[in-house]
Amino acid sequence: MSVQLNHTIVWCRDKQKSAAFLAEILGLPDAVPFGAMLVVPLSNGASLDFYPQHGKIGAQHYAFLTSEEEFEQIFARIQARGLDFWADPGKQGAGEINHHFGGRGVYFEDPDGHLLEVITRPYQIDG
Repeated sequence: MSVQLNHTIVWCRDKQKSAAFLAEILGLPDAVPFGAMLVVPLSNGASLDFYPQHGKIGAQHYAFLTSEEEFEQIFARIQARGLDFWADPGKQGAGEINHHFGGRGVYFEDPDGHLLEVITRPYQIDG
């Protein structure tokens, strides 16, 4: 069986602002239009498709696996923008990163309040 995530919709107020934020912070190419959406492709073939929504937007969580070098670059951009960041999803450890599974991780919010996470080691879940 080969089931893979292909894309997900990210509800947002301003698709240009939100897609540009993600692409810039993560160091990805500019978003490309597809219908009413702006699509930010990821290196594993999946994409985040930014779709404008009127009214309240429920915050979601999106996690990105990066190399150590990419983490350094992303974390530098988070700090350069003066963004709040945390060591965990409960927003504890303000101004800190975590070191789960021997790597590094950080949480921060996008313009619509979605909680973004960047990690250098995948979670090792026993199951």
